[in-house]
Amino acid sequence: PIIVDACKRASNLVLDVHLMIETPDLIIPEFARAGANYISVHQEACNHLHRSLQLIKSFGIKAGVALNPATPLSSIEWIVDQLDFVLIMSVNPGFGGQNFIESSITKIKNLSKMLKEKNSTAIIQVDGGINNSTIKAVSEAGATSFVAGSAIFNTEDYKETISSLRQNM
Repeated sequence: PIIVDACKRASNLVLDVHLMIETPDLIIPEFARAGANYISVHQEACNHLHRSLQLIKSFGIKAGVALNPATPLSSIEWIVDQLDFVLIMSVNPGFGGQNFIESSITKIKNLSKMLKEKNSTAIIQVDGGINNSTIKAVSEAGATSFVAGSAIFNTEDYKETISSLRQNM
């Protein structure tokens, strides 16, 4: 929350907070007060996912669910109407620089189909292994929001790299 607060004071950019922690309900209010615009929680880490999403939304913040590579889409079937976005993890969480898990493309396509069938306007966000080699397939599968850490921060010219990623979508 301290970092989110500092970023909020220094920038007008949207702040997207991915809480990869157990019992996120205990800290969601702190991130909300600090200025987060989007908060996602891991389906696997929530005892009562409906309640966690309602808590996020009670602060006027966009609520999302993150799904690890092995977590099935069926785990969010009954809360899809509550989601502003779904974060598909295309690597196993824990550290940057991992290779993109190819089966994530099928998962993104299936999620896109699920959202359309349920008339959901939720955004599909993808995190892990996003770079110039993977972003086109991820975009074509249905994702519209991309988390590209190592692909950007391991280069010397961030602006050029971001421009290149956008051109490759």
